[in-house]
Amino acid sequence: MPLENRLKEHRAKLGINQADMGKRAGVSRQTISLIERGDYSPSVTLALKLAKICQVTVEDIFSYTEEENDE
Repeated sequence: MPLENRLKEHRAKLGINQADMGKRAGVSRQTISLIERGDYSPSVTLALKLAKICQVTVEDIFSYTEEENDE
């Protein structure tokens, strides 16, 4: 998947679980879990909220890599 993230790592540094992160960001625990697994790409607004909660930049959490075409 092209969008990689380090949300779990940053959440662990805060010492909070997925449910607490979800409450702080205004989303469900399941949404946090999906983001951490790479199964869901957050909106820009949510990405910014998560970065603010973790006191880091969005780029510290999320990175995008172009998929290579093997054509």
